[in-house]
Amino acid sequence: MADSPTPAELFARKTDAELLYLAQHAQQYPAAVGQAAVQELQRRGLVPDMQSAAIQSPPPRSPEPTAGSVTWGAIRGIFGFRAGYRVTPLLLWLNLLGYMALGLSGHNFWQPASAELVRWGSNFSPLTLPDEPWRLLSSTFLHGGVAHLLLNMSSLVFLGLLTERLTGSRRLLLVYLLCGVGGSLASLWWHTAGVNSVGASGAIFGLYGLLLATLVRRPAAFSRPERYTVLLFVFYLMVSSLTGGLQAHTTDNAAHVGGLLTGAVLGAALPPATSPQA
Repeated sequence: MADSPTPAELFARKTDAELLYLAQHAQQYPAAVGQAAVQELQRRGLVPDMQSAAIQSPPPRSPEPTAGSVTWGAIRGIFGFRAGYRVTPLLLWLNLLGYMALGLSGHNFWQPASAELVRWGSNFSPLTLPDEPWRLLSSTFLHGGVAHLLLNMSSLVFLGLLTERLTGSRRLLLVYLLCGVGGSLASLWWHTAGVNSVGASGAIFGLYGLLLATLVRRPAAFSRPERYTVLLFVFYLMVSSLTGGLQAHTTDNAAHVGGLLTGAVLGAALPPATSPQA
């Protein structure tokens, strides 16, 4: 007497349509019937093996960035410290904190009075030379109003992102400070009738000069289209700032030109940086 077929052999003899019907209506039959029908369909490759599918399923997609995360990322990119971008955020923070301290101590946060600026270290002709030469540098970390501060800080971030990775952090800091002093000296020399000057413009224009000198000495740092783009941007911003300074009597163009020339001379005279990230 022949052996009776096993359940697997019985389901192997059924047609695809029968198996699909049994699988779809498994609740009407014993649990073993539905399971056997599904297993046979899986063996034939007509339905996926759920365990294998779970193992081979692609990883879940990361959630789309929200407006808040993009904004926070931009803020961290501007104010945060990282390799090749250390001195720029440091100078940015020093200028912002200096203005906050100045504004909170005075009577007008939005536009501090001239007397407050002198008290905090502006480049004031009767005091700077020869008695208080430290004002040549302290004045570069003071600003005459919120608009003045924001304009200079936006230029600082733009130039820092372009220049610091090319020149190195230490060199950028040295040039920035020396150009601030150079711009203050030029302001004193030009304004023979006296001046009370504040702002980072001289030091920032020094970074323009440093960037131009660096591009001349290291043209391979950018591709040819990138060099043209950077040069057009830099010349456009410099000319716009200088032209605006001629129209606004409160703008110290002497400090701009002094800082620019100082930065260009330093960028040309200093030996090539051995480690751009240093």
